[in-house]
Order: sequence, then C-alpha cells, then structure tokens
Amino acid sequence: MSQFIINGGNRLSGEVEISGAKNAALGILSAVLLVNGPCRIENVPDIADVKVILNVAEKIGAIVEQIDKRTYNINSASVTSGYAMFSELGNIRSSYYLLGALICKTKKVEIPLPGGCNIGARPIDQHIKGFEALGAKVHMGSDRMVLTADKLTGTQIYMDVVTVGATINLMMAAVLADGVTILENAAREPHIVDVANFLNMMGANIKGAGTNRIRITGVKELTGGKSYSIIPDQIEAGTFMIAAAATGGDVYVKNIIPEHMDPLCAKLIEMNVDIEQEDDWIRVVRNKELLATDIITLPYPGFPTDLQPQMGTLMCLAKGEGKITETIFENRLQYTDQLKKMKAKIRVDNNVAYIKGVGKLSGATVKATDLRAGAALIIAGLVASGQTRVQNVEYIDRGYEEIEVKLNKLGADIVRESK
Repeated sequence: MSQFIINGGNRLSGEVEISGAKNAALGILSAVLLVNGPCRIENVPDIADVKVILNVAEKIGAIVEQIDKRTYNINSASVTSGYAMFSELGNIRSSYYLLGALICKTKKVEIPLPGGCNIGARPIDQHIKGFEALGAKVHMGSDRMVLTADKLTGTQIYMDVVTVGATINLMMAAVLADGVTILENAAREPHIVDVANFLNMMGANIKGAGTNRIRITGVKELTGGKSYSIIPDQIEAGTFMIAAAATGGDVYVKNIIPEHMDPLCAKLIEMNVDIEQEDDWIRVVRNKELLATDIITLPYPGFPTDLQPQMGTLMCLAKGEGKITETIFENRLQYTDQLKKMKAKIRVDNNVAYIKGVGKLSGATVKATDLRAGAALIIAGLVASGQTRVQNVEYIDRGYEEIEVKLNKLGADIVRESK
C-alpha cells in the first residue's frame, strides 16, 4: 500500500504533457484481439489497468511486444481461446470488453465478474440485452460471466439508457457479425469514436460513432498491419486544468483535443478562471477570486462525471455556495466525507452536494475511495495549509500516469511513500 505526502501551498506553473486516454486505451487494446494480424498501438498510457489488459492478452495467446514506454506491437492472430478467468481481471471494470472482442473469434468467452471503483451500481443489463439480440447466450455465475455463440447476426438494438461500456462492447461484437447492426441511443464519448476509428482502420465498417445512432456492417475479417495512436486523455487534462485553477496557477496543458474540454472550460470561466487555447493546448490562468457555480453531470457532451470530484474540491475554494448534482453514479459523492476532514463545508442530500466555499482547506490524512476521488484529494492537498496524506494510491494509479512526477514538474511538493 502506498500514499502521497503533499505539502500544500505551492502555485503550479509551466507545461504538462497529457498521456493517452485510459478509457480509449482499454477499449482499443481489447479490440486488438479482433484483428488477425499485427498492429502497432501508440500513445498507450502507462497505467495499472492497461498493464492488466496487456497481460491478459498475452495469457490468451496474443504476442505483445513493448517498443517503448507508450508503444506496443500486438499480434492476435494466434488467439483461439476465450477463457480469461484471471484474478487480475476482477479488479477492473473494462474486463467486459473481452466479451465483445472475442465472441466471434472464439465462440465462447469466460471472464470474472467486472470489478472497478465502487462509485455506484453499473449494471451490465444493456450488454446482456445486446449480446442476446445478436444471437449469443449469456450465463451469469456467482463469480463469472460466460458468453457463447456459434455466430452473431446483425440486428437493431435500442439501449434503454446511454451507456459507454455497452456501446463499445456491442460495437466490437457487431464488427464480425453477419449483416448490419444498428445501435440506437448510443453513447457519444470521444473514446467511443476512437475505438471505432481504430476498428475502421483495421478493416471494419462502422458509421455514426459520436452520434446516438451507430451503424455497423459486418465484415469477414480485420487484417491489421497498421499503426494507430490513441487520443489524449480528457479526464487527465481536466484534472490538471482544475489543479492549476485551484492553486492560482498558470499552466499550459498540452497534447490535448481542446473541443473535448468545452464543458469544463465553460464552468472554469464561470468560476472566474482565464482560459486560452490553440489547436492542441489549453492555458489555464487564475489570478482572481474563484466564484461558486452549479454543476450537473451528464453523458457527453455534458459535464463529465469523471471530473465532478475534482470540481468539488475547486468549489470548496470559491466565494459563495455552489451545487453539484450527480446523475450518473449514485456513490460518486463519497469523497465529500474526506474533504470534510480538511475543513470543507459540504452537505450531501441524496445525489446533490451543496458546497459552501471556505477559501482555505487544512491538511489531513484522507483516503481515496475511487480513482477520481483520489485525484480530487490530491488537488485538495495541493492547496491545503500544512501536510496532507492521501492513502489508497492504488486507485489513482489505475488511471493516471506518474501523476506525482507531472505535478512536481509544475512546482508541487508531492512524494510517494510505500508502506
């Protein structure tokens, strides 16, 4: 077990390079298993969840060669087994992508029940509904999920709720299905577009990714032989933007797609933060008093739930009272109990947090309750008086590449301590 020790009060300034997107990488590194040939995947984030997926890919027969820290050559032509009952998969949510990636190729897929952060109910009923509509049989055991199908046949699938995971999973499954599959009420997140772009480069026929209606015409084979670079991580970018605003900093956030950051930029501007942007960077400057605002989390292009905890920390520093309404995950406000240990004034009523700005937080020992909560507590530690210890760093490592190294380059005082 590790913890971060943070001495607060330093203003962040300089430049930070954003890594590849965690959520896109997990989808693409699963989709690679559909390809009968070599692929080169670039801009892969060096994070714990990615290492799990790559390790499992090797265990089921893929040849994985690391070229450098962020580049891999992967050949899945020899993958014939869909048995993936490996304990490490039970710790990550995206393990279910193996179902969509392998079912057409192996006819049977067996994985542990998906894990991940405890941020609320994340049912997989839309995945199951979609797989069954395509012709697969689903069995849910006490510790595993088994998917079987002699073949999949394209159909029209209406998803009852907007779900990123099911959109990606069913899109992958439909790539090699017979005929045409139409996904209605599909999620629109940038990483869905990235997975679709990767699959199309390998020979798939997917149209409409990024809209609420995706059309997939099945093909016989994905052949590979190409290189693909993963998009930058909008959540990592947003985390550093919020950290810059919180510390009264001046930071250039580089290697990003600025339009992915529009919802966050709008809220930061409302809070009296200056934003400047060009083709692949955003500059965040805050030298004025922060003002309270209200936030409602929504599916893309709404405000992302994965930046909600970080904004909760920022709102603790603002003048006035703001409100956060969390509509995606019912347990995502757990982090507020940890912020209260740092003298934050927050009242939670069901899925709404009322935050009264206190101007200054106080250092304390706090625990990350999930990945994004951990990022929020790091930001709190950066601005708090005295020393803050953030425990359960393992959550944070699942989604941020060397976050302490990047922060220290910007002027923070944060050290990782292993117990």
